[in-house]
Amino acid sequence: MSRGWVRLQAVVVSGSVAEGLMLSVLPWIAATITSDPRQLSLVNVVGQSPWLVFSLFAGVLIDRVRRRVVLASAYAVQGCAALALAVAGVTDALSLPLLVVLAFVVTSAQVLGDGTTGALVPEVVEPGRLPAANTRLMVLDRGVVQFVVPPVAGFLVAFGLGTPAWVAFVAALVALALVRGLTSAPVTPSTKHPLRDIGDGLRFLVATRLLLSITVAVGLGSFAAAATMAMFVLYVKELLGLGAVGYGVMQAVLAAGWVVSSFVVGRVVDRLGYAWSMRLAQVGMVVTIALFAVLPPWAWAVGVVMFAQSATVMVWNVCSQSSRQRFTPPALLGRVLTSHRALAWGLTPLGALAGGFVAAGFGLRAVWVMAALIQLGALTTAWLGLSPRAFREAELAAATR
Repeated sequence: MSRGWVRLQAVVVSGSVAEGLMLSVLPWIAATITSDPRQLSLVNVVGQSPWLVFSLFAGVLIDRVRRRVVLASAYAVQGCAALALAVAGVTDALSLPLLVVLAFVVTSAQVLGDGTTGALVPEVVEPGRLPAANTRLMVLDRGVVQFVVPPVAGFLVAFGLGTPAWVAFVAALVALALVRGLTSAPVTPSTKHPLRDIGDGLRFLVATRLLLSITVAVGLGSFAAAATMAMFVLYVKELLGLGAVGYGVMQAVLAAGWVVSSFVVGRVVDRLGYAWSMRLAQVGMVVTIALFAVLPPWAWAVGVVMFAQSATVMVWNVCSQSSRQRFTPPALLGRVLTSHRALAWGLTPLGALAGGFVAAGFGLRAVWVMAALIQLGALTTAWLGLSPRAFREAELAAATR
């Protein structure tokens, strides 16, 4: 195990604590200011928009600037956002416009951080260990950290709405210090216009049929997930009757599915292969989303479904990320990773907006009905485009480049 790989994991843990606290507390603070679904959805709409407006330019930075520097910049921005929220909480200056701005800043830092981390993994891990490495990072980022962070955020809110932000600020500083010990490969200077560099990444992604199919499926799934997550805080408060701590516990249950599934995802992929693992994961997503729409308001039942849903998402995400790392040339990896997120996650602001309007017009459960239908489109795309033959052809093309 290389020192770089160990250091990268430590950086991810610290950075994810900061990110997780901010992403957990912003929707809850917004819900204390307003209960209007449309206004609440604004926090998610603006908060998710950097995946669309910033991802492509972030990819150019990741491929042009030493990746350690880019990662440090991401955590510096994250720390500034946390400090601003903490000060606002202490001075009683919290407002919906401030939360909207901070949501945008936090996600912008996430765009840079996630893209850079994904590009660094192949530098410190052998190709055959990519699924295991990506599983580990996803567990650290969204599993172990978010298993602990959401309930902690709920408890910290009891001491003041800005208290979680102070802890996030400290965690961001720790991540920033740890990044200084990372080493990253020198980048190849580019004399091209940034837009041409962006075009190179987009063209490779679109021209690689397998990667394009993954991106389309993720785009549809991201729209569906954004719609449901934008309204999840109201689902917990109004349908399940839970408070801040209960909201944090429900998020922790979601993360628990990631943690538990991480112990078996490698075996699943080895046994079924990438194609069938991803197809069956999509089936699981459709079923679990549909269950949210029809389940009685029993917190334990909703928790079981959330656990199962996150387990299937883990399988999909490991295969999705590993596929991009396996089949993309290193010089293009930053741009391809962020191009995928711009195209796939760029729909999340629209999904969050749609969730707010559907909930306001037809009720909360209608949001999950809409999401299940959209996820069915993602399942169809995965079933048609991610066959075992498609993976064999992609492997052959990568070997001959």
